Amino acid sequence: MEGKERKVGTISRGIRCPIIRQGDDLAQIVTDSVLEAAQSEGFSLRDRDVISITESIVARAQGNYASIDAIAKDVREKLGGGTIGVIFPILSRNRFSICLRGIAKGAKKVVLMLSYPSDEVGNELVSLDKLDEAGVNPYSDVLTLEKYRELFGVNKHEFTGVDYVEYYGDLVKEAGAEVEIIFANQPKAILPYADHVLTCDIHTRARTKRILKAGGAKVVCGLDDILNAPVDGSGCNEMYGLLGSNKSTEETIKLFPRSCQDLVLDIQAKVKAATGKHVEVMVYGDGAFKDPKGKIWELADPVVSPAFTDGLVGTPSELKLKYLADNDYRDLSGEALKAAISDSIRKKDGDLVGKMASQGTTPRQLTDLIGSLCDLTSGSGDKGTPVVLVQGYFDNYTNG
Repeated sequence: MEGKERKVGTISRGIRCPIIRQGDDLAQIVTDSVLEAAQSEGFSLRDRDVISITESIVARAQGNYASIDAIAKDVREKLGGGTIGVIFPILSRNRFSICLRGIAKGAKKVVLMLSYPSDEVGNELVSLDKLDEAGVNPYSDVLTLEKYRELFGVNKHEFTGVDYVEYYGDLVKEAGAEVEIIFANQPKAILPYADHVLTCDIHTRARTKRILKAGGAKVVCGLDDILNAPVDGSGCNEMYGLLGSNKSTEETIKLFPRSCQDLVLDIQAKVKAATGKHVEVMVYGDGAFKDPKGKIWELADPVVSPAFTDGLVGTPSELKLKYLADNDYRDLSGEALKAAISDSIRKKDGDLVGKMASQGTTPRQLTDLIGSLCDLTSGSGDKGTPVVLVQGYFDNYTNG
């Protein structure tokens, strides 16, 4: 291949791995799996390749699990065990149902306040068109369960077929607590019902907590404040608590992985020792993309990447080739055009913010972009590729 122009840019490969169990040496397994895949498929690692590991197997190797009883005990101790306002949860059997069972087990009554017409990540309770027809203003109107049913009836989720209003209400009752359900989008709407509040939103939680405290709530916690330390030997997450957790069994959740910076550095060092190549390594959860049909954002984790090596800090700095071709070099073609664009890329400034030639490029964090690519590559089902190798991501048009 020496002297021959490379015809391929970025490549994303799912890497098959053994099933990971608690206590496994994940750094060694990931390194071995990538090297075995390279040998099997006939490719070589290069400097600045990116090895990405899904957060799920990191948490599993760490044994970062907790029971509904641990959740209940922490909720009871932090929120008093009486009437608790539980506001802005996402509508997800995988993400929130087991958490809700634990929360309800730690309360006498739950006042469940659902945002509408959809939750934070886009799961729809009712369409905007139906709100318009009913003359309901979601920014100001607070609906009781009775009013919601009168106006909108039963609304099953398009993909899961679940009526989450009924499902969440039943979960609370089955856990032994009373339940009252209301619908509102202003955090303070919960305060006439409960002054001990657990806010379950993910990316807007800091604002919600601030509004509730200013509005006179006696106790305010977020999901990030529950299981942020072990309870009776349970797992925990010091930074994110219950945020980023997933259903493991009907009685347990798998938490977002705890500190895993040592893991990414260990894998980087192991690959360097084995190949001489300096790769970047990251742990990733949900990507950051939206399904245009279901309107659902893949944003249920508190961050896309909880740990990554230094080479993944920052945002891309890229020129828009079609802008250069259509504007600066519109009179050139063929090899002359290629040479002119290549020269512009080689001479580009480190900071392209505000430059016309960079308009339309994506000024997002590298870890968010690469994490989204990896999330789509690994899928969420039975592909068996919880590790993704991304090659050529940092290439540009001038790289041979």
